[in-house]
Amino acid sequence: MYPKIIFMDLEGTLLQKAIHLDDGRVAPSAWTLLAERLGTKALREEQATKDRWLNGGYRSYIEWMQDTIRIHQKYHLTSRVFEEVINSVQEMPGAFGAVRRFHERGSITAIISGGFKALADRVQRDFKIHHALSGCEYFFNQQTGQLEHWNLLPSDYEGKVHFVKAIMAEYGISKEECAFIGDAQNDVLVAKEVGLSVAFNAQPELQQVCTYVINQTPGNENLEEVTAIFEAPAGGP
Repeated sequence: MYPKIIFMDLEGTLLQKAIHLDDGRVAPSAWTLLAERLGTKALREEQATKDRWLNGGYRSYIEWMQDTIRIHQKYHLTSRVFEEVINSVQEMPGAFGAVRRFHERGSITAIISGGFKALADRVQRDFKIHHALSGCEYFFNQQTGQLEHWNLLPSDYEGKVHFVKAIMAEYGISKEECAFIGDAQNDVLVAKEVGLSVAFNAQPELQQVCTYVINQTPGNENLEEVTAIFEAPAGGP
């Protein structure tokens, strides 16, 4: 039976992640792709923010994002570079078919991402996903193309849980009737807040807490395999 609401992570779930940037700790994302594009020094500084986060050096997720934005400004991120990086991120094979199946079966769909609103907007529009929460929206100067302002939301770790609970409350749907699909250790908290959770080619921390685990060989990832879990008879596939 399909869940009434299916919450999904974005990068590594609906979108492919940059495997060459995966250090096995913080899952790679467009944040790191941007730093890579801005040069070796920017990438080194961005990696240092990950170490600081893992060591408890930031008070909140927003503070971590603010530090990363400082790097983007320092190395002169422009709207052109930002758009090129955002547009370079590819859809996960099978993602469109999986989401279409979710909708055909009447599920409400929602994206939860600690990444960029521009990326979430693209996927929400293309896949016709009902709701989306993302961490960062950038505003660029129309004349110079330079980054001049931003909007930040606490949409990762505990922030994902808050969003899930708010959407469930709006629809009057219990957590037992909801599912989550994700791939990284930052999804652990939200995976515990739903009745069914799927670790999709995920980091070990998430695999340990999820109801189901899907592991596929690199280069053969396909999100449509998730539909078999939802269509299996009660009691599991």
